[in-house]
Amino acid sequence: MNYSHQQRDSSTISLPVGKVVCIGQNYQDHIAEMQSKTAAEPLFFIKPATALCPLAPAFAIPAGRGAVHNELEIAVLIGKSLTQALPEQVAEAIWGYSLALDLTLRDVQANLKQLGRPWEIAKGFDGACPVAGFVPAADIAHPQQLDFSLTVNGSRRQQGNSANMIRGISQLISEMSHHFTLLAGDIVLTGTPAGVGPLHKGDELQLQLADYFTVTTRVS
Repeated sequence: MNYSHQQRDSSTISLPVGKVVCIGQNYQDHIAEMQSKTAAEPLFFIKPATALCPLAPAFAIPAGRGAVHNELEIAVLIGKSLTQALPEQVAEAIWGYSLALDLTLRDVQANLKQLGRPWEIAKGFDGACPVAGFVPAADIAHPQQLDFSLTVNGSRRQQGNSANMIRGISQLISEMSHHFTLLAGDIVLTGTPAGVGPLHKGDELQLQLADYFTVTTRVS
């Protein structure tokens, strides 16, 4: 696995590489585009550590497994263990913030849903979570007011702001910690806004997190 947590300046972060805990359907516009329904209970799922890979300078997508969709998300790097945490205890356990792609084998996922089966293989395959470098939490004054965007081949595909999350960052991480202990080095993905769509080999991508960084990468 050629991945280690890094800061936006490419320096290494001294934390182990852990699991990725994700929330689905955390933006209302994405729920609408997927023709789904808002649920009272959060939709949590896990990607293994082997899903992690560097976002830049390039990342690969599986071939021959149907459509691979982008899902741009704010990523949160956990710096201290959290178990059964209250929302007000979450902030002090966050190392920093970044952007990641929750790559999804959409056709595989749809088929598994129709069969009533779990769809981890559509979300947790090797390389399913390309991640950019992290910005230390102390450098971000208002994490719940972050603009972020994805451009594919020069066209804006996704645009979001963390203020529009159904469950805010502290709330969703608190709820996660009541199901799964979050360890130092784990990453939390916080949901994707509308604009998911297929990626193809050769696509050029640009990801931006507010005024903190812009990353250019491509599908190899």
